[in-house]
Amino acid sequence: MLADMGAEVIKIESAEGETMRTRPPVRHGCSTAFGQLNVGKKSVVLDLKCSADVEAVRRLVATADILVENFRPGVMQRLGLAYATLSELNPRLIYCSISGYGQTGPSAELPAYAPVIHAASGYEMAHLAYQPGRSRPDYCGIYHADVVTGTYAFGAIASALYQRERTGRGQHIDCSMLESMLSLTLNEIQGAQFAVEPPQRPPFGPAETRDGYVMIAVASEKTFQNLMGVIGRPAWVEDPRFARYADRRRHWGDLMDGVEAWSSGLTTAECVAALSAGGVPSSAYRSVA
Repeated sequence: MLADMGAEVIKIESAEGETMRTRPPVRHGCSTAFGQLNVGKKSVVLDLKCSADVEAVRRLVATADILVENFRPGVMQRLGLAYATLSELNPRLIYCSISGYGQTGPSAELPAYAPVIHAASGYEMAHLAYQPGRSRPDYCGIYHADVVTGTYAFGAIASALYQRERTGRGQHIDCSMLESMLSLTLNEIQGAQFAVEPPQRPPFGPAETRDGYVMIAVASEKTFQNLMGVIGRPAWVEDPRFARYADRRRHWGDLMDGVEAWSSGLTTAECVAALSAGGVPSSAYRSVA
């Protein structure tokens, strides 16, 4: 993301390279996933266990605007590359540390990858709560924590650059995957502190069609009214079960049963066409391909 904005980005790797270089799919001997993540970057090989190579990092830092590292807290200190040390070389340096649990606290030095943080943050159990009749958490195949935390780091770095224009000094940014994942569970964080009556059925989920499923997002009064018109239930706009948002949540199962009575008689394409024409946000369930 920084490279896309015009930054010169230099990625430091050990001689053997990171394991992402071999992640399938491999094309012409190179991982396309690695290519997608590293497009626009330059590369340099350094062995941080070698004092001469650590000195090379210090020379890079002397003229750099930003350093991003994602070692466990304490590792950069042991290498002699902590913020306190490097900021003496370059007071304008913005030093961004990305870690599992943050730079301080009882879990700070624990090893962590995205799937571990998904479990530790409550995200996986929160997601499971929306899958009726299931008790086993999902397998993790999509690494939200990596992407979300990197994006928050990007935003923090941009803010730090702006602040540096005012103060002339850089700063140490502490960006944790745990806090990033917690930002995705707004309703769950509030529900963990204050009693909330759950709806009959999760608000957003698949509605069955004649040949598959469609996602219908009812997130405003206007959308609800439009949907009732599309499915031929205009009287439900005034129905005491559904007229007010709070009552509608309590009777969400009844509402969606009525929606599926309509959608199950149509193909997915017919449903999406009717919903789109009626101003109701919807989509067929597509594969990434």
